[in-house]
Amino acid sequence: MKTRIMPLLSLFVAISLVCAVSGVSAEEYASMKGVESVKVVFDERESSPQTAVVHLNLLHQTFKDLEAMNKNPVFVVIFSGPSVKLISKNREGFPPGDQKSLDEVANTLSEMSKDGITLEMCLVAAKVFGVDPASALPEIKRVGNGWISMIGYQAQGYSLVPIY
Repeated sequence: MKTRIMPLLSLFVAISLVCAVSGVSAEEYASMKGVESVKVVFDERESSPQTAVVHLNLLHQTFKDLEAMNKNPVFVVIFSGPSVKLISKNREGFPPGDQKSLDEVANTLSEMSKDGITLEMCLVAAKVFGVDPASALPEIKRVGNGWISMIGYQAQGYSLVPIY
């Protein structure tokens, strides 16, 4: 357990430092020269609530940074694999120590949704991992097969970013 916490803590500190820097501009990124809009689909499969909080906060900050750079970001997050457990109001099976992180996941997703980020749950994964689709957080849209959704977004020009 201790060996998993240190890399996670280091990642969180690094992300916090990056997020604390203000004034993000396209000039900092040669890759963003000439880019007028950004469309991204994220394949979220993380099962750890603590790691998911870090991922989702970074994803949300990335969206805000791209907005600040006038890159018109369009983000979709598809929860597949074990991550579907993290977006359920049913918290059975999670130890008491995970409850705060699960609250943070729910709060972050609510803020992301308010900012226009689309959130989807793969119903195939929900079935495999025993998650009742009706228990999904209210911001979550349900799709039959997350892979089909990802394929569709990529066919529309979205970049795929796997998170696992």
